Amino acid sequence: MNAVEGNPKSSFLFSKNKMSRLPRTLLYLVFAVILLSRSFPVGESAIGVNWGTISFHRLKPSTVVDLLKDNKITKVKLFDADPDALTALVGSGIEVMVGIPNEMLAALSSSTDASDLWVRQNVSRYVLKGGADIRKWLFFLLILDLGLHFGLDFEWIDMDKCKAVLCKVIHKEVKLSVIELGSLPNVALLYFMVPMNKDRILQTFLTRYSLIPYNDRYVAVGNEPFLTSYSGQFQSLVVPALLNLQQSLVKANLAGYVKLVVPCNADAYESSLPSQGAFRPELTQIMTQLVSFLNSNGSPFVVNIYPFLSLYGNSDFPQDYAFFEGSSHPVTDGSNVYYNAFDGNFDTLVSALNKLGYGQMPIVIGEVGWPTDGAVGANLTAARFFNQGLINHVLSNKGTPLRPGFPPMDIYLFSLLDEGAKSVLPGNFERHWGIFSFDGQAKYALNLGLGNRLLKNAKNIEYLPSRWCVADPFKDLTNVANHMRIACSVADCTTLDYGGSCNGVGANGNISYAFNSYYQLQMQNAQSCDFDGLGMVTFLDPSVGDCRFLVGVTDHKKSLAFRPTHRRTNIWISILWWMWFFQML
Repeated sequence: MNAVEGNPKSSFLFSKNKMSRLPRTLLYLVFAVILLSRSFPVGESAIGVNWGTISFHRLKPSTVVDLLKDNKITKVKLFDADPDALTALVGSGIEVMVGIPNEMLAALSSSTDASDLWVRQNVSRYVLKGGADIRKWLFFLLILDLGLHFGLDFEWIDMDKCKAVLCKVIHKEVKLSVIELGSLPNVALLYFMVPMNKDRILQTFLTRYSLIPYNDRYVAVGNEPFLTSYSGQFQSLVVPALLNLQQSLVKANLAGYVKLVVPCNADAYESSLPSQGAFRPELTQIMTQLVSFLNSNGSPFVVNIYPFLSLYGNSDFPQDYAFFEGSSHPVTDGSNVYYNAFDGNFDTLVSALNKLGYGQMPIVIGEVGWPTDGAVGANLTAARFFNQGLINHVLSNKGTPLRPGFPPMDIYLFSLLDEGAKSVLPGNFERHWGIFSFDGQAKYALNLGLGNRLLKNAKNIEYLPSRWCVADPFKDLTNVANHMRIACSVADCTTLDYGGSCNGVGANGNISYAFNSYYQLQMQNAQSCDFDGLGMVTFLDPSVGDCRFLVGVTDHKKSLAFRPTHRRTNIWISILWWMWFFQML
């Protein structure tokens, strides 16, 4: 009975055997395993990045996704459900942690309708559009090709028996287990209808998914909602929001694939020594509820650790203790000795979790990094030294004194790109955390743990013309202060302040930098370089040393922001289909 005429509720089995083709079968299987090998979770820590979008000069999301893929970055964390970013990530194979801003916690904690709507708009819609990796499509084409070469009949998958459980495709005669579909993450069980007559035109089509490949692994509920500076504003909203969102994920049949987490700042716990770590007294009850929820749902504890801020905020903090090359001021805690702030902070959290009875809970570092500008100690050399030391330390799998051999599950570097429009309330350095500048160009050589590969720059950036606005050297600049104040109130001038990379370019250089920042922000509008006749446009790059006078990029919202992933996928599917078809003739 062929698949077209058969019962669509019967099992998906091979019905004939040609033993002479067995070597070819094994070859196909090996090929398929190779294609799918990247889908298996690995025991080692993975390096991800935070992708923030608070910038005056935003790249096209598709350009950013290409930058991630070119650098083999497989995990990304977003601070909100930006539709352009999520659309660009569909089909990329990149695992996403999508964020919910603190300001939304009140609505989500008080209404399941609000949580249902959020899940529907920001999770389900991207799942249902499909994120199928080309390797998955190719794998199933190979399985079908394999069966046809054996002269085997195909029938329908019994979806009632194969939903979210191990479902084996078995060769009945050889007893060869081809694949356990349910045991592979992000692999779809597909309906196929295949006419068995080789002399007829081979028609294979996908009618629908049962398990949709889904790359949004985590939803981050709030961002550091227990921060002391919030004075408890969001404290009581977190757990109710978690419960409502979990219920919404269950309704959407996504609870098994999408995990809820709460990124916490390291100020949620405290201690003078790592072994004495404990959550702040006012958070004990809430943290007990939170970690119980995380544990019950298989979610990790997400924490943001910033040794730079410890150094920046405390003049007595030993500088070498912030890095990973050893310290002349180690911290001795019983039999354990800590030579860097990261390990000490991490183990303080381990102790705090242990006091709540969850000492083995997996930990993900949601944010960690070092800025390159805007403060003393924030420079390219220090940033590279810290980030490379961090990556080498984590990927060595040495772990920490309280968790030897067990480093964090994953770490997300903060951040991917500079964000020139961020608030500078914490400090001017807030706009300079990127390992890439705003235009996707690597700031320094960094190895993310992928052999000898260093960072690759973004490609095909659409810059504005190479021209700059500077102070006219032949004009009296005595009354320029007000113009600078206006320019810097709109554009980013944080590199001009003490400790910044442009602080030493002189008075005229400072004026020119402010003028140019405003000029580029206004998309090089001629009038924006007037400043009552004090500005002039030049075609000679005025950059000096590390002080870079930027050229803006075109507004991505005026360009085609949609990434044609599905079109490319369909093209490749068509090519593979016709290759298969001609092979069968």
